[in-house]
Amino acid sequence: MAITYQFNKTSLQALEKNLKMRQRTLPTLQNKETALRLEVKKAKEEMDRLDREVEERIKGYDQMMALWGEFDTSLLHVDDVRMSIKKIAGVRVPVLDEVIYSTKEFSIFSSPKWFADGFAQLKAIAEVGIKQEFCREKLNLLEYARKKTTQKVNLFEKVQIPGYQDAIRKIKRFMEDEENLSKSSQKIVKSKREAEARREEEARKEAAV
Repeated sequence: MAITYQFNKTSLQALEKNLKMRQRTLPTLQNKETALRLEVKKAKEEMDRLDREVEERIKGYDQMMALWGEFDTSLLHVDDVRMSIKKIAGVRVPVLDEVIYSTKEFSIFSSPKWFADGFAQLKAIAEVGIKQEFCREKLNLLEYARKKTTQKVNLFEKVQIPGYQDAIRKIKRFMEDEENLSKSSQKIVKSKREAEARREEEARKEAAV
């Protein structure tokens, strides 16, 4: 971003105001970036844990494949997912509150004994899969916010703050040079006037003689 300015006091004051604002904001942004990095790390660890859990659940499902042929999967259905919004390091992320299931009636006596366990396993597989999706969305949102915050920190730290400082130095140097030049000019004018006054005074004295 190119910083536009003029070599005058008004422009200098505007630059100093913008510089102070960024210098005050930078530590807050740096703290936010640190917090987001930590939350992203936690979310990645949670994602890895859920990935492993999904694999383990699927392996358990595969081991009972012969029995699952007898199970009517239409007996269990995911009706709804209840969620809420939570702020993590200033970022709004979805949080899974509850998975709502519906089950069809079936005869306990005419069904295999393991059907009850089958329901529990299917619910567990469905729930961990849904948790995985929520965690993935949370990770994406946190990672996006972390990248944007890092970009802003770099912009302030490496571009804007040094840019404003450099512009302020140039304006101050210009104004100092201008002031020195003005003082020098005033001295020259004053010296000329004093010399002229002396010449006039000498001329009057000579005329009087």
